This record gives sequence, C-alpha cells and structure tokens, in this order.
Amino acid sequence: MNIIVLMKMVPDVVEPLEIAEDGKNLDKEAIRMMASESSEHALEQALILKDSVGAEVTVAAIEAPELDDALFSASAKGAVRVIKITPEQDGLRADISASVLKEFIKQECGSPGSDTLIFTGSQAIDDLQGELGPTLAEQLGLPFIGVVTSIKPVEGEEGKVTAIKEYSGGLRGEYEVALPAVVGIQAAEQPSRYVPFAKIRAAMKSGSIESTEITPEVEGRGVEIARMYVPEVTGRAEMIEGDPETVAARLIEIFKQNGILG
Repeated sequence: MNIIVLMKMVPDVVEPLEIAEDGKNLDKEAIRMMASESSEHALEQALILKDSVGAEVTVAAIEAPELDDALFSASAKGAVRVIKITPEQDGLRADISASVLKEFIKQECGSPGSDTLIFTGSQAIDDLQGELGPTLAEQLGLPFIGVVTSIKPVEGEEGKVTAIKEYSGGLRGEYEVALPAVVGIQAAEQPSRYVPFAKIRAAMKSGSIESTEITPEVEGRGVEIARMYVPEVTGRAEMIEGDPETVAARLIEIFKQNGILG
C-alpha cells in the first residue's frame, strides 16, 4: 500500500496573531507555523497502516515557514520520503492549493493505482469547511470520504479499505472504499506518537528533504480577502454573584432591558 500524506502548515494559535500592514494577511514575521492538528492525525493513521500492513508512507507539503522541522519530524516518526513543494505559496485558497497538490500527485504517481491512498486532514484553522480534500479528489477524479477516524484494508480483497466516518450527534458510519481514493482524516486511531528531539536531529543529519517546484494557476478563482480584523474588546461581560434567587432576579432584569422579556 502506498500512502501519500499531504500535510498543511497553519499558524500556531498559542501565540497572538497579528495582521500585516496590508490588512489582508497575517504578519508572517510575528507568527510561528506548525503542522495542523488533523495533518498530524493523518500522518499517525498512515504510520499505523505502515506498522500493521507494511504501507509505504510519503509526506508532502507546500513550502511554508518551519516546514523543514515538520518534515524532519515526520521522517523521524517513520515516513519513508518527505517532500517540499516550492515555491512558498502563502495564503492560497483551498481550490488553488488543491490544484498544486493535484499536479504533485500527477508527478509522483501519474495515474494513482489501486494500492494508493491520499490522506489530508479533515480541516484546518484556515480551512474550517474542510474544502481541500474533496476539491483535490474532484480535480483528480477520485472518490473522497472525510471526517474519518479509522481506516483498514478489507481482509481478502485487494484495492479496498474500510473507513469509519463520524457524524454529528455521536453517530458513525462504516464505508467500503475502492482505491485509489482521497481520505480526510479527522482523528487517528491513537494519539500522535511522540518522537524525541534526538531522533529528529538524527533524521536531519542522515536524511534529506526532497523538493519539487509547482507554480499555481491563480487567475479567476475563488474570492479575495478584503480585510482582516482583530476581535473587538467590548467589555460588556457582567459577572453575576449571589445566591440563586439574586442571580435569577438579575438575569430577568437583563432580559427585560434587552427586550427579550416583556
């Protein structure tokens, strides 16, 4: 089985985010980038399949700050190949990112075979609707299933996997998917494995990051950001203290003041 994990780099929201002078982008000098949480889960799920059925895992991502660290970490965890797609293409919309990744898949596989799985994260902080995976699948002409929490080969049948998909309300569905396919991983079957920094340093010394150049086609696609805003501080929160009767009376008073109660 050949698994290609398409990693996505996103701002580390532990740090305060600042808007650049143009008002349309984040200030890249003031933020740290990291692999998205669902990308890490996609990598872990690929490594689980590597451990269980001997899958070969390739990790690729579009150039971004701190990407080398993320790729060497993936290598230390068990990825056979790690690939950087250049040039840096900051702020690409999901459809354009998908077109870049489509060209990468074509370079790597030509026409993906019946042993190929393409993993993306289900969503990211700059892709909350989870558009990347299904858009990429549509451009490649492949089936897509997203919000997946488990995936295993169908026993006795080559070229098929069973995927568990989550729905709202705690429901889950089990699907049989023919390969090749694009799969959006919501969460791996186990937490992302820890890799000590010494092992990452060893990967940096002994391994290498491959590079391939793909120029996106951006004309006439999607929407343009007009302006980004920092959330306004309004100071309107009121902490209500006292016994239940006092709190209830104050809530009723607030509801009446705001026209919620007559």
